[in-house]
Amino acid sequence: MYPLEYWMDLALTEAKIAGQKQEVPIGAVIVCADELISSAHNLKEISHKATAHAEILAIEAACLRLGRWRLTDCTLYVTLEPCLMCAGAIIQSRMGRVVYGSADSKAGAVTSLYKTLNDTRLNHRPEVIGGIREVACSSLLKEFFWQLRQPPINPMEAAKSP
Repeated sequence: MYPLEYWMDLALTEAKIAGQKQEVPIGAVIVCADELISSAHNLKEISHKATAHAEILAIEAACLRLGRWRLTDCTLYVTLEPCLMCAGAIIQSRMGRVVYGSADSKAGAVTSLYKTLNDTRLNHRPEVIGGIREVACSSLLKEFFWQLRQPPINPMEAAKSP
C-alpha cells in the first residue's frame, strides 16, 4: 500500500504539467484499491471551459474508466483545496476520501471558506485529509503567480545590460 505522499507526488507532477501549459498548476489523481484510476490537471485556459478544473476532469475520467458514477471506494488527491464547484462534484460522485495539499484561503470549500464536505445537511460526507505535501503544493502555486507578475523583458533593455 502506497503512502499518501506517493499519490500526492503524482498529483504534483500533473500540476507541473499544467504550469508548463500556462495553466494554474493544480493537479489531481484518483486512486481505487491502491491503483491509479485517473489523473488530470487544470485546462481552463486551453479548453476555454470554466469547469475544466483538475478535480472535475479526474472525476469524469474515473467514472468513464470504472463505468460508474459512484466513487465511494476511491480517493481523490489534489494539490489545492477544492473550490465550491469541485466540492459539489466530489459530493455528487460520492467520493470516499479527499486528500489535498495546500489550503486555499480565497476559494477553498473544504476547510478554508466553507466546510462543504462536512455539511451534515448534505447526503454524502467523504473523509478529508489536508496538508499532504503542503509546502511543495503551495510553493508551486506561489512561484507560478510570482512569474506571472513579473514585467515582460524589454529586448532593448536586455541588450544594454553587461
